[in-house]
Amino acid sequence: MTKIAVFPGSFDPITVGHVDLVSRALPLFDKIIVAIGTNTQKKYLFDLDQRISWLEAVFANEPRVEVDQFENLTAHYCRKIGADYLLRGLRNASDFDYEKTISQLNNIIGEGLETIFLISQPAYSHISSTIVREIIKGGGDASPFLPKEVVI
Repeated sequence: MTKIAVFPGSFDPITVGHVDLVSRALPLFDKIIVAIGTNTQKKYLFDLDQRISWLEAVFANEPRVEVDQFENLTAHYCRKIGADYLLRGLRNASDFDYEKTISQLNNIIGEGLETIFLISQPAYSHISSTIVREIIKGGGDASPFLPKEVVI
């Protein structure tokens, strides 16, 4: 049986913390699908095509990582593609409280979908796409927080 994990997110933009999480999770799975979830209620800084392009460039040399996008519920997407696991990163206790609730709901909706949590490395625990977007919007240099393939 192939162990497939989905790492869902907006990746607006992808950060070095996201890349570290996928790299650390690769030994656990046969395939990781980094999937951009589309939320029609959310305003994005970068359009979907740009975000997909960045993800494809970042993971171009890792054949076990695929890039995709989906709409609607993450649990339904996982069921559709045959993934039994969700991959999520935890930076702090607030992340845990939020992600724990979501994982329990996904387990019910996804009929046994398991969420695997990895704790962020200390070097990345302060990085979030939200903060990186604010740096970019404010005209600051966000390059220390972005993979080299993401040039803004």
